[in-house]
Amino acid sequence: MNEHSAKPHPLDHVVLPVVNIDLARERLGKLGFTVAADARHRFGTENACVFFADKTYLEPLGIASVEESEASARLGNVFTARNRAFRFRCGEEGLSGLAFGSKDASIDHQNFVGNGSSAGEMLQFTRPMTMPDGSESIAGFKLAFAGDLRAPDLFLFSVERVNPLPADRGALETHANGVTGIAEIALCAPDAAAFAAFVGLAVAQAAVEKTGFGVNVAASNVKISLMTPEGLEAYFEIAGSSADRGLRGRAILFIVADLAVTEAHLAANGVTYTRKNNRILVKPAPGQGTLFAFEETR
Repeated sequence: MNEHSAKPHPLDHVVLPVVNIDLARERLGKLGFTVAADARHRFGTENACVFFADKTYLEPLGIASVEESEASARLGNVFTARNRAFRFRCGEEGLSGLAFGSKDASIDHQNFVGNGSSAGEMLQFTRPMTMPDGSESIAGFKLAFAGDLRAPDLFLFSVERVNPLPADRGALETHANGVTGIAEIALCAPDAAAFAAFVGLAVAQAAVEKTGFGVNVAASNVKISLMTPEGLEAYFEIAGSSADRGLRGRAILFIVADLAVTEAHLAANGVTYTRKNNRILVKPAPGQGTLFAFEETR
């Protein structure tokens, strides 16, 4: 455990590689999400984020400049290198990374190095951000990366905000589908429990809960479920392959206040979905990245 982890890190955001940002904006809008303005990273990638009231968010990630992205990867930028590797191995859409909030990314980096789990050098950057009222602000970030050679298709990292943005994102946090936040992230591997220590290190959470289909690691705000392909099928109706040995991000479970509102919105927009127990499941489609599940708060 690291020295500032009396409490586990919270999930900060989910990285969703997408074919392109315009398609993501269209698909996420159809699903009932409010999408923020496009933002460009200086190392060739771009995003159009979806912010939630629980202070987590989705980062649909596109490539604005192949040349800049590849040049930065060659220079040791872990973020662009892992994005490039994911797209090569898994295609242009998916769930490639989880970011956990940290008060000190440098300490996290030391922990990752000390555990033999560092994925490379820290990354510091700033970028301009357009606020809902049209004003400009500068966002600053320090990232520390954890990696596991057995899991080439999922990277975990800590994010420290150097100059946090104003907290009032109310307009962006209100969604027509009623989503208020993220309850669970589903990761999958045939031997899911083998990755508990890796995920626990990134979350700063040593305790794991055994389940019938793997293990759960509790971030301070979200459950990270590491499940077998059988578990993935049972909970999310995804046919997982036991031939793929690595750990993959497979589904996001969102919290909504009223599932009927969500269902009505999806139906009105012609989105195909299924009902399973008390959940709505929407299979991946271009611009979405991964399976989305919706569940009422209980």
